[in-house]
Amino acid sequence: MKKLILLLLVVFNVTFIQAQENSKVYEKDSIYKVIEQWHAAATNANFEEYFGLMTEDGVFIGTDATENWQNKEFRAFAKPYFDQGKAWSFSTIERNIYTSDSNNTAWFDELLNTQMGICRGSGVLVNQDGAWKIKHYVLSIAIPNSNVSEVTQLKKEFDSIYIATHQ
Repeated sequence: MKKLILLLLVVFNVTFIQAQENSKVYEKDSIYKVIEQWHAAATNANFEEYFGLMTEDGVFIGTDATENWQNKEFRAFAKPYFDQGKAWSFSTIERNIYTSDSNNTAWFDELLNTQMGICRGSGVLVNQDGAWKIKHYVLSIAIPNSNVSEVTQLKKEFDSIYIATHQ
């Protein structure tokens, strides 16, 4: 009898662990699709869908040092681009997705093919009422290490002025 109970406990534990892993795989697939929809909405200039996939307090940090956009300001900045029929176009090269144990927070990093060349994006999503929404996104231009000195020299004047006016 003890062996039967032990066997049932082992089977239950294995089944429970497999269910948790399946849930994480399902969530990661859902998150992947949301991020892809978000990028596609920009490509297709679908303003409502793009911002509908972000939280109301979402943040977008762009490639320029001045671009730390809160949702309302980012909407105002982006609207003219969307109104022209094409905002920006990012296609995924690779992406890694991670989820919290509770499956209500996720974070990711990605490499993207963009009009600026290869960029790196990273972000945080939260599950709001059963739907994943982007809460925070950071975009940066990927610079090969062999070109860092050149790029540093190119932006030296801008950086000096920016630092001087923001201290």
